[in-house]
Amino acid sequence: MGRIVAITNQKGGVGKTTTAVNLAAALAAAEKRVLLVDLDPQGNATTGCGVDKSALASTACDVLLGDSAAQDSIVPVQDGQFDLLPANADLTAAEVRLLQEIGRELRLKKALEPVRGLYDHLLIDCPPSINMLTLNALTAADGVLIPIQCEYYALEGLSSLLETIKQVRNTVNPQLRIEGLLRTMYDPRNRLAAEVSNQLLKHFRDKVYDAIIPRNVRLAEAPSFGLSAIHHDRSSRGAQAYVQLAEEVIRRDASTAA
Repeated sequence: MGRIVAITNQKGGVGKTTTAVNLAAALAAAEKRVLLVDLDPQGNATTGCGVDKSALASTACDVLLGDSAAQDSIVPVQDGQFDLLPANADLTAAEVRLLQEIGRELRLKKALEPVRGLYDHLLIDCPPSINMLTLNALTAADGVLIPIQCEYYALEGLSSLLETIKQVRNTVNPQLRIEGLLRTMYDPRNRLAAEVSNQLLKHFRDKVYDAIIPRNVRLAEAPSFGLSAIHHDRSSRGAQAYVQLAEEVIRRDASTAA
């Protein structure tokens, strides 16, 4: 049964979607079966995978509203070796409609159940806020991966996210746990980056991934080609950092299973 991980941080611009796309690609390159679920109305993960979000027959919106089954909405990512449940701006309408529904926080969990066994890893790219879409992701997930930008406001909002995770665990998803915190946009020349990194290690210890995602031109430009960094330039520092992260995720999963 595939492990579902929500990639989330209510602060925008922390490398959340970059992590979702590149971790999916790196896990797939390690011969893991991967489904990436785009649950952000901006649809950046969809675009970053080279999928035209304006030409989709059905999306995550249709799946959440029960108008389409997940298996009928999933599309293969060209050259990416993984699958995508795509999204576009229609998801905003889905969120509004879900507010009126009973059991609204369970929609994604139920929708993914029929396809969960087809994958080793199911990654959910969440919107940069705590809303009904994020709540659906946290309810469906086994764990949460939190990208943290190594800059001044890195820890801002983190306590709120951790409190939300605690509330979800105490109500609808007692199995939910923090997979790890990922340091992103790291610049070793910046003393503040090192200070933020040290603070994370001090407070969260082994929950912080060893892999550190650097600021990297190839990583930043890859989405404009509709590619992951691994397929854009595998030798780049950014791509190699996500390869390291994927290896770490696989090791942690094996350790947990044992």
